Amino acid sequence: MSSIKYTKSHEWLSLGDDGIVTMGISNLAQDSLGDIVFIELPEVGKTFEAGDTIGAIESVKAASDLYAGIAGEVVEVNTKLADDQSLINSSAEKDGWIMKLKPADKSALDGLMDAAAYKAFCDEAK
Repeated sequence: MSSIKYTKSHEWLSLGDDGIVTMGISNLAQDSLGDIVFIELPEVGKTFEAGDTIGAIESVKAASDLYAGIAGEVVEVNTKLADDQSLINSSAEKDGWIMKLKPADKSALDGLMDAAAYKAFCDEAK
């Protein structure tokens, strides 16, 4: 798997060896939201453009939209989240993944932030 890339809306994306992109929310985002109590997952087969709203996430503190980091077709969603949203809190960037996309253009990942740039972006926002 390649390194994780980040969006300004706090989603992470990782391109697998199979060409499929796994996406979730960053550790910073889940930490800011607090305990996740509900997640609305996108439908498998649905196609999104970068920046499109793909679903929603709710915590004890707030509700927030989820956005597609890049354009592509949803090929899988993390069905474990329907029963256990706390996976996002305990493992946001691993077991708490939200969806897998077949990217319209893999090179779109090149325009996203790496971990160092994302940290600098978040530090600037404070």
